[in-house]
Amino acid sequence: MADDLYTVLGVPKGADTDTIKKAYRKLAQKLHPDKNPGNKQIEARFKAVNNAYNVLSDDSKRKLYDEFGEEGLREGFDPNRVRAYKQWASQQGARGGGGGHGGAWTNSEGVRIEDLFGGIGGNSAAGVGDVFGDLFGRSRRQPRGPMKGQDLESQVTIDFVSAINGATMDLRTDGGRAVTVRIPPGADEGSRVRIPGQGGPSPNGGPPGDLVLVVHVLEHPFFKREGDDLHVNVPITLKEAYQGAKVRVPTPDGFVSLRVPEGTQSGNVVRARGKGVARKGRTPGDLYVHFLVRIPQDRSPETAALIDQLGEKDTSDPREELRF
Repeated sequence: MADDLYTVLGVPKGADTDTIKKAYRKLAQKLHPDKNPGNKQIEARFKAVNNAYNVLSDDSKRKLYDEFGEEGLREGFDPNRVRAYKQWASQQGARGGGGGHGGAWTNSEGVRIEDLFGGIGGNSAAGVGDVFGDLFGRSRRQPRGPMKGQDLESQVTIDFVSAINGATMDLRTDGGRAVTVRIPPGADEGSRVRIPGQGGPSPNGGPPGDLVLVVHVLEHPFFKREGDDLHVNVPITLKEAYQGAKVRVPTPDGFVSLRVPEGTQSGNVVRARGKGVARKGRTPGDLYVHFLVRIPQDRSPETAALIDQLGEKDTSDPREELRF
């Protein structure tokens, strides 16, 4: 039996999106293959954590999982048909068995169950059971025609800049095949890239499956990402903060010149519109520059005297409005 996805992430069933995201990031950082090379047990748990997050972070998948469990995530699953069957089965249990007109089962709204399921040949309970099995992807009949091969999933780790700008990577599949992969600009932690035709072979002459790469992004020493927006702390001198200045700030598109307003305090923020993450078909995010005033590191008597003079001129209490 598969582990409960909420248990895998260590969150309660009613957890909100932020709680799920924080739990995932904490586990992903702890279990990342780069930190646990060669540990198959940790690698398996890492994949389980990624799978749990991919389901619980998607509202539609999460609703299906909450209602039907793992079965609701199977390809081709039809929740409406399963709900209809459950309603019918509940009514049959309450009635103590069959019923309906002319041997055909009907629900409370007069809908014939055999019509709902496309006809099952008579009114045998076994027939309905077969249809119910089909709903969960466990058909007893052999599929017609060539089948597509199984999709394979793998992990890939890239640096922060490559995730933002996009990158081309040469990889090898488990079978030893060389594959060139294009990571699109704007890839984020947990993004999935599908490479058609590079998965498992078909069992009966059909097309091969796909290779699905789960992307993991290394942290940047200076930049942080929030959605499509970027944040960076930029140190400025005491003079630049007091008098105002223009400073060069790096962005994904290269350096830009930003104005430091006169009288800037540590923590003041300037936004550079459109200088964040650019993804195809979406408006680029913004870059938020957080200014940090850096005090002089010179410990000479002359510098100390100048600092004293500044202190004497500014008699205000910078913590006057600080409250709990």
